[in-house]
Amino acid sequence: MKVKVAVIQESPVFFDKEACLQKVSALCKIYAEKGCELLVFPESFIPGYPRGFTFGATIGNRTSQGRKLYEEYHRQSISLQGRDIEFLEEVAHENGVYLVLGVTEKEADHGSLYCSMVYISPSGGFLGVHRKIKPTGTERIVWAEGDASTLVTFDTRVGRLGGLICWENYMPLARLSMYRKGVHIYLAPTADARPEWIDSLKHIALEGRCFVIGCNQYFTRSMYPETYQNLLPDQTEEICPGGSVIISPLGKIIEGPLWNRVGALVCSLDLDEVSQSRLDFDPVGHYSRNDIFRFEVKGQPDIRKEQA
Repeated sequence: MKVKVAVIQESPVFFDKEACLQKVSALCKIYAEKGCELLVFPESFIPGYPRGFTFGATIGNRTSQGRKLYEEYHRQSISLQGRDIEFLEEVAHENGVYLVLGVTEKEADHGSLYCSMVYISPSGGFLGVHRKIKPTGTERIVWAEGDASTLVTFDTRVGRLGGLICWENYMPLARLSMYRKGVHIYLAPTADARPEWIDSLKHIALEGRCFVIGCNQYFTRSMYPETYQNLLPDQTEEICPGGSVIISPLGKIIEGPLWNRVGALVCSLDLDEVSQSRLDFDPVGHYSRNDIFRFEVKGQPDIRKEQA
């Protein structure tokens, strides 16, 4: 079975939810017309990853300006109830594509924010959400922690989908929670643009015996609204150089990495390669040694099968 994917390395319309939604819609139309069935967007594509922002927070102190910035970030974030998600469902349906999208999600009007990855089907609509279980470093100022209930996987017509966000992928047991569900296409949206990140994704592909999709934004200083440019940490023009990549179950780079520009990686994945790769290694089969090791995830849901 083959599935054509597009990994979207683009810049969001920073801190503008409505404009981001329209951009997602336009990009889905472009790549659906190229025959793509699965589109993947970067971490916090809506309303943009707040790289370098402090939100006025230091140990023992928070500023009123930082609180106002957080209020705006909250206002521009995605709700999973109501028009935001309905719009994305319509986009997926109209273009006949599966959509995996990194967003900052607001739990309620005045609730916590989460770094989330939403899954949307062209026929079934909203499938579910994964919330980052450990925001990295000072991301914890603005993002709450998800729990095991969002360590989700989905059986779909384009394969079994699942994954983790950015540095969650350095958590061995979180990775194993995905491998145990037999993921075919492992999704890893990120804001990490180091060359070393590519090595990490190659390892995950080899370890999990699955296709791995790394998806990052491309962003320059001039793409930020002037209102926010003074919040960036230095005067570098290229803030995030990208590095999106697609890797085979044997750890070989198929497409990318894509550096220093917006664009997309487009290719067909042969899902039969997943089972072929497990001839000599299967992390939850003949290499798991369940007679020695015991692994439990408290509250992880079963694989969710897409409704016909």
